[in-house]
Amino acid sequence: MALYTTIHLHNVAAGRDADYAAWFDGAHRAALAQLRGFTSAERYEVTPQQMMPDIPQPWRFLSVYDFDLPDPAIDIPALGPLVADARDAGMIADDETERLYTYRLFADWKASPNWQQSEPFSGVSIILANYVPGRREEYQAYYENVHSVEVINVPGHVAMKRGELSPIQIEPRRFCPGDQLVMCAQQTDDLPFTLRDFSARAGGRSPSGIAMQPRSSSASIARTVHYFSKVSGSRFWSGGIAYAGDLSVYPDKG
Repeated sequence: MALYTTIHLHNVAAGRDADYAAWFDGAHRAALAQLRGFTSAERYEVTPQQMMPDIPQPWRFLSVYDFDLPDPAIDIPALGPLVADARDAGMIADDETERLYTYRLFADWKASPNWQQSEPFSGVSIILANYVPGRREEYQAYYENVHSVEVINVPGHVAMKRGELSPIQIEPRRFCPGDQLVMCAQQTDDLPFTLRDFSARAGGRSPSGIAMQPRSSSASIARTVHYFSKVSGSRFWSGGIAYAGDLSVYPDKG
């Protein structure tokens, strides 16, 4: 068995938001439950706040499908016809933005003490990332041992999972700008604060006194970053900011 995640980046056709939401949490979930190895599916909407505001956000919605698969070559393509149902019904915008990418995960969620496991995620962020050619092992060591720990300990960030683009993909296949997937989960009702403190830690300016290490040169600058809030299932999260440390060091949070 191996862990796989398929991300579906898309826009919904004008006037079909309610139809799509009802389909996803109704007929679509029922069909997904019949797939071998299926473990979960959640749906998210792009947030107005972004870590890198100059990067285009061509997709309003993200659906995340998780699997533990006995035979990826057989089981991954089985998701395709289920997503096609929405496309055939005219619920997915025909604007050439739709993307389906499947990644083989290196491991399940890597959590920090911030994670309140009895509560749902408020959102996720994804990085479609790449490493510098010839420096794969250095990149993986940097993320696993250094950067993942730094990121998931930022207030509001709670867990991360990563993967590599699978050779098995779902139709329609389109160019993928990121061979590496970095997915970070949030539990916060103050995403702007999370983004500000992330940037402050990266620049060594956080009131917490925590400074991130310099970004490894093995990580390519060819990457895109996208933040989304949860809109399926348990949508609303009102637990403040998931943070295991002392918020009194933040003047507006103590």
